[in-house]
Amino acid sequence: MTLKRFGVSLEDTLLNSLDQYVNENGFANRSQAIRFLVEKNVAEKKWQCNHIVAGTIILMYDQTKKEIAQKITEIQKMYQDVILSSAQYYLKQSFTLHIATVTGTAYRLTELSDKLISIKGIKHGKLVMSRAD
Repeated sequence: MTLKRFGVSLEDTLLNSLDQYVNENGFANRSQAIRFLVEKNVAEKKWQCNHIVAGTIILMYDQTKKEIAQKITEIQKMYQDVILSSAQYYLKQSFTLHIATVTGTAYRLTELSDKLISIKGIKHGKLVMSRAD
């Protein structure tokens, strides 16, 4: 794998939005956020379909921030039709590992995972899917 560095020019308003996104989502820097957004876009294009898939959504967050768990619950209530199960595991240093097992159309699962992963305070989130039809 070759790592290439290049400069990117952005208007001030877009740069401010990027900085806000970095802060709100806990990225270490702008490059990490841009890399995430590009990878997310590529994955979304791949999964924007109506194939039936099964998978898991994995979230890591600080369990002392009760509002995160509340938001997860609120969002999951709207997607009960695709959630098979949901579990929380309390890890060291007050971290919670949340795992949701899901099945449905790839588009709907991607929509659900995007809403969950974008909750302010989520340290890490990932959707893993495989075709099930």
